[in-house]
Amino acid sequence: MPDIKHFDPDTALERAERLFWQHGTGSAQSSIQAVTTATGLNRSSLYATFGGKRDLYLAALRRYLDRRARPAFRQLAEDQRGLPAIDDFFTTLIAVRCAGEHSGWGCMFVNAHTDPEHAHPEVRALLDEHHRLLREALREALRTAGRLGQLPPSHPAEATAETLALLAYGINLRSRAGAGAEELLSTLHTTLAHLCTHGERPSPAPED
Repeated sequence: MPDIKHFDPDTALERAERLFWQHGTGSAQSSIQAVTTATGLNRSSLYATFGGKRDLYLAALRRYLDRRARPAFRQLAEDQRGLPAIDDFFTTLIAVRCAGEHSGWGCMFVNAHTDPEHAHPEVRALLDEHHRLLREALREALRTAGRLGQLPPSHPAEATAETLALLAYGINLRSRAGAGAEELLSTLHTTLAHLCTHGERPSPAPED
């Protein structure tokens, strides 16, 4: 007779994602006992469904990538406003990191770079994929800005995209350490001002 699951695996994974996002894998707050408490599963159900703790962490990272990071990166890449789209992407990032439900959590992927599991090949592959997707989305927005005349024709989109990706990492880390939105926004707007053709901040898109 097949084993019948009396729980929703996605709900359990969402709870594990939140736990690892906040605490990583190496703290007392993310011990196996803490994981079973957070997910509502006993150990046998946890292992039977997800495998070991590392497997659960990998599944949580993939969930975060697919449900949180990819949609935001896709929206940025497809936005046709150029520099204002980049400004909005970072402004929204700062707002989420500094206020609301996930305030002080940082980014699960940025946090993962210092997690005890960071060197595992499958974790490393996910970290590299996340970075690639972020960099590519920023590059597309910069290329759009170039086509709109918001950047000089010779502007190095690839190098600037890498710089802005690292800025995103820094914002996530600083917000997790307690930096306020005002400080982070000041850094953001100083950085973006240097990208503009005339050294000005990108103008906001007109309202409908």
